[in-house]
Amino acid sequence: MTELVFRDDAYARACDARIVAVDGRGLRLDRTVFYPTGGGQPGDSGHLVLPSGETLAVADTVKGEAADEVIHVLAPGTPPPAPGTPVVARLDWERRYAHMRLHTCLHLLSAVVAAPVTGGRIAADKAHLDFDIEMALLDKERIETRLNELIDAGHGVEPGWIGDEELDANPRLVKTMSVAPPRGQGRVRILSIPGVDLQPCGGTHVRNTREIGRVVVFKIRSEGRRNKRVTVGFAASSA
Repeated sequence: MTELVFRDDAYARACDARIVAVDGRGLRLDRTVFYPTGGGQPGDSGHLVLPSGETLAVADTVKGEAADEVIHVLAPGTPPPAPGTPVVARLDWERRYAHMRLHTCLHLLSAVVAAPVTGGRIAADKAHLDFDIEMALLDKERIETRLNELIDAGHGVEPGWIGDEELDANPRLVKTMSVAPPRGQGRVRILSIPGVDLQPCGGTHVRNTREIGRVVVFKIRSEGRRNKRVTVGFAASSA
């Protein structure tokens, strides 16, 4: 089991670690700041720094089969170090921080659009949610205005935990129809933006909505009879 440093501190950019296993999929560390692909958020990239000072590029991070198993995928052609090698795991912080800002923005979007969420995805400069809603009910200007009001209000963002039984007793907390929260460990990661949003989420987020910065609604389009996609991104990316 890997110690998930990002779970307790999403702002940790690096950590000391040790390689504990190597196989064809990649490396396992005893602890990591790298978030693995999940919940629509991409896996982190970055570098592993060896005691010699040599750096190995981590091209992607994915989940293993076991609970809390994180696989660090090296760039193609990179020979992996042997198990037991100490390393410093260092994030591509600019990319990760963009994911944190956009992931938190999607929580606000799910509060602005009152409809079940059928899917979503995050990139470094934009993100989207799909909603089970009629197209006529989605007003681009209203959504954009309300999103930026919530961002500017400076709401605190508070990760925490909820017990499996408590979650089962409050099924409305689960907004995403396409992905069920992981169960079986007795508790589920939850994200609270008090007065705005509360739902299970294992991703990484900013501490305050102001960190998101101004956003725009790039487009709203139909993805089928039930799915309507709202794509948002940073205002600086709209030029």
